[in-house]
Amino acid sequence: MFAKRLISGIVLVILLVAITIPGGYILWGALLLLSLIAHRELLRAVRLCGHLKSEETLTGNKNTIGCFSDLEIMGYLGIIFYYLMMLLWPDTHVLLCCAPIILIAYSFLYVFSFPKYRADQIMMSFFCVMYAPMMLSFIYLTRSLEYGQYLVWMIFVCSWASDTCAYCVGMLFGKHRLAPVLSPKKSIEGAIGGIAGSAIVGFLISYFWYKNNMDVPGITWMTVIIAALGSMLSQVGDLAASAIKRNFEIKDYGRIIPGHGGIMDRFDSVIFTAPVIYFLTLIMIYGR
Repeated sequence: MFAKRLISGIVLVILLVAITIPGGYILWGALLLLSLIAHRELLRAVRLCGHLKSEETLTGNKNTIGCFSDLEIMGYLGIIFYYLMMLLWPDTHVLLCCAPIILIAYSFLYVFSFPKYRADQIMMSFFCVMYAPMMLSFIYLTRSLEYGQYLVWMIFVCSWASDTCAYCVGMLFGKHRLAPVLSPKKSIEGAIGGIAGSAIVGFLISYFWYKNNMDVPGITWMTVIIAALGSMLSQVGDLAASAIKRNFEIKDYGRIIPGHGGIMDRFDSVIFTAPVIYFLTLIMIYGR
C-alpha cells in the first residue's frame, strides 16, 4: 500500500510540474478536467448521482438521463461555462459574474421541473459546483498573475508541506486533539508544526528563488506570512473534506489515484489554499 501510494505521489508531482510550468491552455484544460471529476465525486458522495438505486430510494425520483442525473448535467454545463469565461477573462470578476448565473440556471431547473427536486438537492448541487471546481480555478488565476510562474507553487507548498510537517510533528509530539470527533489523529501540536513548517519552506523558497527572480521589495517576509496563513486554511480544507465524508459515511471520494483515493481526497487542502494564496498575493504583493 505504501509503495503504491509513493509511486502515485511521484507520478502526480511529475504531472503537476508538467502542466503548471507551461501554464496557459495546458493548465486550464487540466484544471477543467480535474474540476469535472471532482464535481462527480462530490455528487456521488452526497448521493445525487452515480448510485441510482440509492438516489431513487432517498428521493423517490427517477431523475436520470442515461447514466447522468439532470443535476449532474447542469453542474457540468455550469463548470464548462465558468472555465470558458475564465479563459476569456482571467480575473476574480468572472467568479462574481458566473456564480449567480449558474445559480439562476439551477433555479430554472428547480422551478420548471417542480416537484422533481427538493430545495436541499438544488442547494447541494450548486455547492458541488462552487466548492471544488471554482476553488481549483484559482490555481489558473494565480498562474496568470505577473510572477505567477513562481507564486503558483506556494499553493502546493502550503498544502503538501503543511500536511507533511503536521503529520511528522503530530506523530512525535501530538498530545492535544485538534478535532477529536472529526479527526482523532490530528493534534494541535501537529497543526502548529504544519504552519511553522510551511512558513520555513516558504522562507527558503523565497530567499533562494523568489528574491533572485522577482522585483518585489520585502518578498521574503511576505512569502513567510502567506505560507503560514495558507497552511492554516489548508488544514481547514482537509478537515472540511473529511467532515463531508463523515456526514455521508464514505471512506474515499473515488479511486482514480491509486493509494490516495479520488481528486477530492488528494486536493482537499489545495481547494482552500488556492483562493487564499491568490487573494493574499493580490493584497500583499500587488497592493490591490
